[in-house]
Amino acid sequence: MSENPSIIALLGNPNSGKSTLFNALTGKNQRVGNYAGVTVEVKSGETYTPHGKKLHVLDLPGCYSLRTDAGSPDEQIALDALTGKLDGIAKPDLVVCVVDASNLERHLQLVLQVIELGLPCVLALNMVDVAEKSGLRLDPAKLSEELGIPVVPMQANASKGIIELKQALRHPFPHASEVSWLTQTDNLETNRRAFVASLCELAARRPDSQQRNFTDRLDSILLHPFLGWVAFLAIMFILFWSIFSFASIPMDFIDSALGSFGEWVNAMMPEGDLRSLLVDGVIGGVGGVLVFLPQILLLFFFIGLLESSGYMSRAAFLMDHVMAKAGLSGKAFLPLFSSYACAIPGVMATRTIDSAKERLVTIFVAPWMSCSARLPVYFLIIPLLLHENEGTWKQALVLFCIYTLGTLTAFLAARILRGKLGPDKIVRHFMLELPPYRRPQWSYVFRHVLDRGWAFVRKAGTIILGLSILLWALKTYPKSDSTDPGEVLAHSAMGRIGELIEPVVKPLGFDGRTGTAILTSFAAREVFVSSIAIIFSVEETDDDVKNRSLIRAKMQTATWPDGRPLFTSMSLISLLVFFIYALQCLPTTAVVARESGSWKWAVGQFAFMSGFAYLASWLIFQTGSLLGF
Repeated sequence: MSENPSIIALLGNPNSGKSTLFNALTGKNQRVGNYAGVTVEVKSGETYTPHGKKLHVLDLPGCYSLRTDAGSPDEQIALDALTGKLDGIAKPDLVVCVVDASNLERHLQLVLQVIELGLPCVLALNMVDVAEKSGLRLDPAKLSEELGIPVVPMQANASKGIIELKQALRHPFPHASEVSWLTQTDNLETNRRAFVASLCELAARRPDSQQRNFTDRLDSILLHPFLGWVAFLAIMFILFWSIFSFASIPMDFIDSALGSFGEWVNAMMPEGDLRSLLVDGVIGGVGGVLVFLPQILLLFFFIGLLESSGYMSRAAFLMDHVMAKAGLSGKAFLPLFSSYACAIPGVMATRTIDSAKERLVTIFVAPWMSCSARLPVYFLIIPLLLHENEGTWKQALVLFCIYTLGTLTAFLAARILRGKLGPDKIVRHFMLELPPYRRPQWSYVFRHVLDRGWAFVRKAGTIILGLSILLWALKTYPKSDSTDPGEVLAHSAMGRIGELIEPVVKPLGFDGRTGTAILTSFAAREVFVSSIAIIFSVEETDDDVKNRSLIRAKMQTATWPDGRPLFTSMSLISLLVFFIYALQCLPTTAVVARESGSWKWAVGQFAFMSGFAYLASWLIFQTGSLLGF
């Protein structure tokens, strides 16, 4: 190996601060979280030694071990990268093992496995401030002497120790065969545990073994069999209450701005198809979705806050017993919880699950967690169902029931499917590290919010924009000589499509117009709102309350050809049930195909969820109709 390696791999347990160190070294922004599987891909960047030599830095997935029978994708990716088996990535010249100084006994296990592979390495002793505050007395020199590798104390989140680490990269490193402890017994596993235990006694001493730090005291409440659940439910309630309470002002501002812009365009342009396209199709269609951006940003803000503070792992610990009822483990909690924001990152987060069968089951049911894309539909229909005058607490109760129904059905489906797939060949136990509580890393939280917000806006500017223009064209052409709106719509392509699919959706309580709006929402659920606005010819104004009222007013006055109301209580409930269960997100299907490694699994999931949604809506509407509702 050369004295100045050109490829450096960062490796460490989840919550070790590895990605934070990567950011500090390379200046690139990467996601940092406090739960296994948050970072599951190899990231790369460049840095320089104090003497100006360029180094290529790899940020490997956080993992607990480097088993040759790696059960989870993150372990397999890390092992392949270290052994030079990962396509497009050369074998690293040096591994920087990042460990949490306050949890050495767990983290050093991975360091020893790296040394056993014969890879030169440096130990980055991170979070020394947290360790010292907890009462640990660290001896980096003793660690270095016993391990036979350089040890650099550091605090990556404050950029302390970065220069010292870069300087350490210039020195030669021993080969694994030079380290005597490897040959003490025939069982490496037994030897490793004994060595780590003795090393921690020497180099990470705690003066008082009974000393309780801040994390211990807080965990006595948050992990208590009763108080822990009270705290968990309170946190979840505050999260969802805040989303609906704090977002109203920015939502009003966005809606007002879009309405004013639409009026300005309408006044500046002569009457014609182009003006209609811009005002009714583009501004009306995209604006009807962008208005919900504040609620989505708040949801991702709270998720980032829970991850960054260290509470997310506690929630997974509490949920492990509940998840077991569905045939899953606590490792499935984060993917399913993340799916409340968006199913795509939720599906990707399943890479941390080392059981292939459990991972498939989690992927399959993740879209039944009511994601943020459904919120525009819920916010449109719920006030209409309750006639907008029965109190916000009733609307909140309906929303809670919607989330509960989707979650319980997902758990039931997971239980059945897990039983069908059978037990794993290798029984794996749920292992979860509880990181110390930390002040939220605000830079990460806000970067996370901005990234997800921009992804939503980009989606609105591509998929939703394209579909809004398509809907406008279908509603406008071919043109009719009639001045009656109903006849104009019936003569258009959209009216003809609606007439074609009406026999399919009529048993659910919908007409062809509603069916057309549902059809467009299979590309993205949010499109349903803009589709309804376009189909029912709702004009944008500069008053957001008036806009929503106009859409609901159009829906309230819509009728069947014989004069019966189109949207009754049962048809609205049927519509809500359909959106709870249908997989109306083509990007999610593409991600499921990639993560499961099978298009058959993805297509099967889409077909099953769509069929289940149709059957559930049919059952609700027909039963309600028979009972006279």
